[in-house]
Amino acid sequence: MLTVKRALLTAARTNQCRLFSASQSNWDARKGLVLGVYEKDGDSNGVDLTAAARRLDVALSGKLSQLLNISGPALKKGKNRIFYGLHEDFPCVAVVGLGKNNAGVCGSENWDTCKENIRAALSAGCRLLQDLEVTHVEVDACGDAQAAAEGAVLGLFQYDQLKTKKKTKNLARLLMEAPANHVTPTVFANTIEEKLAPYSERVTVHKRSQGWIEEQQMGAFLSVSKGSEEPPVFLELHYNGCPDKTQAPLLLVGKGITFDSGGISLKPSSGMDAMRADMGGAATVSAAVVTAAALNLPINIIGLAPLCENMPSGKASKPGDVVRAKNGKTIQVDNTDAEGRLVLADALCYAHTFSPKAIVNAATLTGAMDVALGSAATGVFTNSDWLWEQLHKVTLLQLYTVGSSSSW
Repeated sequence: MLTVKRALLTAARTNQCRLFSASQSNWDARKGLVLGVYEKDGDSNGVDLTAAARRLDVALSGKLSQLLNISGPALKKGKNRIFYGLHEDFPCVAVVGLGKNNAGVCGSENWDTCKENIRAALSAGCRLLQDLEVTHVEVDACGDAQAAAEGAVLGLFQYDQLKTKKKTKNLARLLMEAPANHVTPTVFANTIEEKLAPYSERVTVHKRSQGWIEEQQMGAFLSVSKGSEEPPVFLELHYNGCPDKTQAPLLLVGKGITFDSGGISLKPSSGMDAMRADMGGAATVSAAVVTAAALNLPINIIGLAPLCENMPSGKASKPGDVVRAKNGKTIQVDNTDAEGRLVLADALCYAHTFSPKAIVNAATLTGAMDVALGSAATGVFTNSDWLWEQLHKVTLLQLYTVGSSSSW
């Protein structure tokens, strides 16, 4: 049945899109296929096959449709079914429900429901085949290859760096999921430097030491780091991709608390292990610079990541302490678990010295945002309506949803 695959690929090339991924080098591996089906409009209990599923069904003389009809009720959104022996090239075929084909954009949630359904369904289908130890999975593009790829890749993510066989490729997630004793501020900075080494002709990496931080009079940042035995690092990344070297850079700042115990204002022990990911902003910013360098984007970017731990000790800041930030302002620390705004205050002051075209700050800053918006959205504070509009437009196409909490 190799002709089936060739027919599918030929049709895909004709339409200048790939209906499902294919790799010649993997055709001899134990493979699985994930296909999508939409709910029919109206009260009908049937399903509408995607273009790829329809072509496979035609090649199999309607066997796929027949099995879907006799194996149970019509597949609704979030439901799935696995068929074995349907196709000799694919011992396992997972069929996933995509919901309505005309779902459109949800105004209240600010996301494209059709894209989100594709991501969720393809993610679930890939995990099903992963559980069956299928070594190579091909996925139906479902009319939106980007959404399908996002669902498949992110759905299969597992932190496996401490296992014998390593497959993890997502840099930001890898850093956030790693144990805190494996990703200290120094290790974080060294990891990013290593990732950027192949692009040294257009990327400059500065790993600023504690001595430099003191020279910059970043008292707010230092007040957070002094409770830990791990020295702080101020990571500064310069990506110069624009032919016009005078172009003002886009400046990205990411909070980099590699472990947040809360300091003297100690967090509850339950769930504290998740605070190894409190450098999610720094991981995102650093991964963005690595990606820009890999894609050779024609822009200039500066990434800043103040890296440290927030730990309790005899040297740690105490509630009620007053510290002085880089801009000379004094700050009274009422709660040492509000450390994010302290490290970012100095980083943002330093950011302005580069006269950037815009500053975007990313941080796991407060659990209150999760209480307000839930886990499916992130909050945005901005003083630029134009920048907010650009971000808002992009999120309709991408995986993540944003909600404007304030404009000031």
